[in-house]
Amino acid sequence: MWGLGKPRSKLGKWLDKNGLEQQDLARESRVSENTISKACNDKEYIPGNQTMKKILKAVRKIDSNKKMSDFWDM
Repeated sequence: MWGLGKPRSKLGKWLDKNGLEQQDLARESRVSENTISKACNDKEYIPGNQTMKKILKAVRKIDSNKKMSDFWDM
């Protein structure tokens, strides 16, 4: 199972639930792997607007109903 024992953000938990890897999201969203890693593992991290939009666009290719508020407290 993905993400066992690691603290995960809402985005990280969503990736785990859908069987995706951080590298997949980084490649699809064209956001650096370091930024994706931080977004998936740091519950307090909120990416900038442009980065958030890129990540959400990639996420919506899998689940079109996802919103920014599903992953980040705004």
